[in-house]
Amino acid sequence: MTSQAEITNNLATEKIGKLIWTYSLPAIVGTVVMSLYNIVDRIFIGQGVGPLAISGLALTFPFMILLMASGMLVGAGSAARISITLGENNKEKAEKILGNALTLTFIISGTVIILSYIFMHDLLHLFGGTENTTRYAEDFMRVIIPGGIFSALSYGFNNIMRASGYPHKAMYTMIICAVLNAILAPIFIFVFHWGIQGAAHATNISYFVGTIWVLTHFLKPDSNIRFYRKNFKLEKKIILSIISIGLSPFSMQLATCFVVILVNTTLIHYGGDLAIGAFGIINSINTLIVMIIIGLNQGTQPIVGFNYGAKNFERMFKTLKYAIVIGTCITTLGFLIGTFAPTLIARLFTTDAKLQAIAAKALQISVIMFPIIGSQIVITNFFQSIGKAKVSIFLSLTRQFLFLIPCLLIFPRFLGVTGAWTAMPVSDGLASIVAYVTIFLFVRRFKATTPRRA
Repeated sequence: MTSQAEITNNLATEKIGKLIWTYSLPAIVGTVVMSLYNIVDRIFIGQGVGPLAISGLALTFPFMILLMASGMLVGAGSAARISITLGENNKEKAEKILGNALTLTFIISGTVIILSYIFMHDLLHLFGGTENTTRYAEDFMRVIIPGGIFSALSYGFNNIMRASGYPHKAMYTMIICAVLNAILAPIFIFVFHWGIQGAAHATNISYFVGTIWVLTHFLKPDSNIRFYRKNFKLEKKIILSIISIGLSPFSMQLATCFVVILVNTTLIHYGGDLAIGAFGIINSINTLIVMIIIGLNQGTQPIVGFNYGAKNFERMFKTLKYAIVIGTCITTLGFLIGTFAPTLIARLFTTDAKLQAIAAKALQISVIMFPIIGSQIVITNFFQSIGKAKVSIFLSLTRQFLFLIPCLLIFPRFLGVTGAWTAMPVSDGLASIVAYVTIFLFVRRFKATTPRRA
């Protein structure tokens, strides 16, 4: 088992390039595997249940985003705080953050789950559901919502595991969940004939196993930071420190939820049920690319946070530069796939020719600005990693809220359903420009006001 001293030494002295791959590659593998099993679920549902089932599943995106956001609020905020605290060589405080994070996850996720279940039917109609698609969405949500606590715990504490020095073990958490789901989903759908509910049962079981795996890690005596009963009691100062950073990814997810609702209602008005199904397809592919960047960010976050806490700013900025280059390469690859193989992608999800055509066109349009959006996501995460929550929240909201919503309200009036697809790359481009200006001003001000390290 790697000791805390070894982890500290690596974060402080190892070559940045090697360190990024050491921490990011396991995280990327984990996020990609998780994204792939979500894609596989949609493929099974599209091929085994039908095109309207894909549309029904797309209606559940806001719910799924809310459940994920509740886990990110605590998990991402705690991970960043723990990295900074370990960089300050304060293990006792890191364990207090860990204990508070567990209690806070149960409270926040439990509240979201209860409210989602109570208002599920009305919300699905608000999200753009029709009689053709809502029945599929309700079948899925009745099963998936109660299991939301497991996805929040698994995702949130997987981030903390990585931040406390266990990137490979964090990767195994994701792989265990993904492989188990990939095995169970086709059995439940095609053998047991449970339909869309089969995919939900497979997801819940997978996250439950992942939760047991990740929480057990923090009970072991040789873990760098551990659960102690005394730390489960909430402390106001720690809660605020967690939420202040976690608000950035939470706000981004919340804005994404609102935007998905607006997208769905716009698409149902201008394109009908199949347009929502097409959005489900392109959202799956685009999310896969973005999740690779999120994996990169999860890997760089402890490096940036630790060196910021240790006041080793040269290494901090070098990590940022590496991450921007890697992120740009990843999203450029997504642009090439979406531009030159959109029909092939659509055929994976459905045999319906009309849905294939709509999805292929939408995919080509949506990835136009992908070559530059990778750096925007990396820059946003950088500010989160050093505790600049307000800046990170602002940059998160520019892409998913401040620019996309006006574009969605204006463009379809003139371009119909094509306007809804066009709104996505336009907002990506504008958000990237804002991110570039923000990081330029920050670096210039930071170097002017911060003394060089001796």
